[in-house]
Amino acid sequence: MSTEVKSNVRSGPDRELTDIADYVISYRAKTRKVLDIARLRMTDTLACALDALDYPDCTKLIGPVVKGTTVPLGTRVPGTAFVLDPVKAAFDIGSLIRWLDFNDTFTAAQGSHPSDNLGGILAAADALSRERAARRAKPLLMRDVLEALVKAYEIQGCIAIENDFNAMGVDHTLLSRVATAAVVTQMMGGTRTEIVNAVSNAWIDASLRVYRQAPNAGWRKSWAAGNAASEGVRLARMAMAGEMGYPTVLSAKKWGFYDCYNGGKPFTFQRPYGDYVIQNSMFKFVAAGMHGQSAVECAFRLHEHVKDKLSAIQRIEIFSQRALMGIMDKTGPLHNPADRDHSVQYIVAVGLIHGKLDASDFEDAFAADPRIDALRAKMTVTEDKRFTREFTDPKKRSSANAIQVTFKDGTRTPKVVVEFPFGHPRRLKDAGAVLRTKFERSLARRYSSKRVKQILALCDDGARLENTPVHAFMGMLAL
Repeated sequence: MSTEVKSNVRSGPDRELTDIADYVISYRAKTRKVLDIARLRMTDTLACALDALDYPDCTKLIGPVVKGTTVPLGTRVPGTAFVLDPVKAAFDIGSLIRWLDFNDTFTAAQGSHPSDNLGGILAAADALSRERAARRAKPLLMRDVLEALVKAYEIQGCIAIENDFNAMGVDHTLLSRVATAAVVTQMMGGTRTEIVNAVSNAWIDASLRVYRQAPNAGWRKSWAAGNAASEGVRLARMAMAGEMGYPTVLSAKKWGFYDCYNGGKPFTFQRPYGDYVIQNSMFKFVAAGMHGQSAVECAFRLHEHVKDKLSAIQRIEIFSQRALMGIMDKTGPLHNPADRDHSVQYIVAVGLIHGKLDASDFEDAFAADPRIDALRAKMTVTEDKRFTREFTDPKKRSSANAIQVTFKDGTRTPKVVVEFPFGHPRRLKDAGAVLRTKFERSLARRYSSKRVKQILALCDDGARLENTPVHAFMGMLAL
């Protein structure tokens, strides 16, 4: 038996934990530009959630744990009549947001979706605001939601910029759990210590990402972010009830996150927390993996060149970045819609054939078109080292792909290159009208024309929206 004495002396909390706590306590949006982009990201994320209600594989997971139950002063789930406890509501809203892989994204060493945090933020804020209003206290306002969203984007994104969790074998939804736990604890009035406690607990539960990768890609990748948001809200509430934290969860020898997952190395950071990430995330315009957005755009541009010559195609060359190749480069059978939306070959084939790509195009009936697999079989994916380098370059943060098609007679299409896809911050001026149409169309699928006009009018007026109580806004989204 070992006689080695283990010290049980605790040091102060890891700086990474206290930096997060200090940031969420002190940050206030200083410019109209930041609040406006937060408002745009919120409405786009809500559009994604409302669209997901059309898909039974998603809706079978939402609603009360015990059928028919309603929680007094609970959280409303947009587009439904459900009133749930905020922990389950965070799962439901978060899963709806993420289901179609349509919400915005941030390209970094670890690509991720900071808008996933909106599920936890809205769930906690609605219940808290309703409870305050019931006792005639000041409710939370939508400005509180928007500022919490800015902070959640920043925490998740700044950690992701320099630290590749995929390489550690850890699913990136860990970052959503950390960010949601931090901002929700602060929203509930948590102290610095309570925020540190919640965040430390959030770091403990690292999960495998096997469900995102061939040959196991499946629906969990569509509800994992909802699960992370739910856990973040639960941990925040536990911290507010006095649950302890684990101050050296990252740096503890042998058992801490750094030694277990990152070869003993601490995280590196490119910048301090502010409001950079929410201003530099990328909107999506097709419901598919973020690394493939520009590949789909290339395919759309080539559609006219190939649509009448599909059988004459000899090969299709895709030039891409390493991040895409690690998750979206797939050969062989694709087993379900969640598998297909993370196959660059599938999304390019559909884009070349149809000149469009809708969320419904990943369903089994559509995928049975033999032309899709015929084109997939003719594709090669090659790394362009410049694309890889500039994917994480802070001055560019591109998400580039290029495609060229060669026909059997030796002729070729132009090589189409898209370095900054349509939703990239560099092209945001071009995207505004499309985002507005996306939100309006999603609202119209759920609500009367009168309600749609009311919601749009409120969301178009930044000052009025920011001063609207959260429970009033969520009431407009409930059925």
